[in-house]
Amino acid sequence: MKADPAVQRQLLDLAKVDAELSRVEHRRRTLPELAQIDEAEKLVRNLRDKLVSTEAAASDLDREIARQEKEIESVRAREERDRKLLESGSVQAKQMNDIQHELETLARRQAALEDDLLELMERREALGMDAQRTGAEVDKAEQELADAQRRRDESFADFDTTQARREEDRAKLLPRFPEPLLKLYERVRAHKGIGAALLRSRRCGACQLDIDRNAISEIKSAPEDAVIQCENCGAILVRTLESGL
Repeated sequence: MKADPAVQRQLLDLAKVDAELSRVEHRRRTLPELAQIDEAEKLVRNLRDKLVSTEAAASDLDREIARQEKEIESVRAREERDRKLLESGSVQAKQMNDIQHELETLARRQAALEDDLLELMERREALGMDAQRTGAEVDKAEQELADAQRRRDESFADFDTTQARREEDRAKLLPRFPEPLLKLYERVRAHKGIGAALLRSRRCGACQLDIDRNAISEIKSAPEDAVIQCENCGAILVRTLESGL
């Protein structure tokens, strides 16, 4: 294949634009905020699940506490009724003994219920503190997630701007190249990542490997308009004064 040497040199401009586009795409894929967002989202989900579980357990305890308080109130009401019977003087001696025994039983029952209630309330208080701490952790994690998302969006906006400018530059360059040369460039770039590079002395600017001396001799003897490719990576080797040939 042959192409005007001046046109071949312009491949370096195209390769430079494509290299920047590749860097932008790489930075977009490997942006640190992406991993931070992923971890932050997992943390937020876990903390929210923990908060929901804690609040559900607290709600269950609230119902248990309400049930316990209702039972205690029932025992107190029964105790109050029995005491009024005793104080009325209208009960017989045997019934009085039965009532007195029931009052003692009710007192023990009330004490046991109040002990249970105290334990429930202590557990409820602990759950409330857990929910408060977890809620604060959720708020902090959500803020960190929002900050990471904001940084990601700002970086993406910068990438979009750079990409748009370089694509505009690329569109201006493409008409300068004959179709066969451009197809070769694009094919090599698709497979190797770099379509064209400067030949400096014996070194390929794409793969950074030295070219065999025999191949260099052939390149030196090749016409200026001959399109040369690197024997190692296939990139189009652009010859300039820097090539030292």
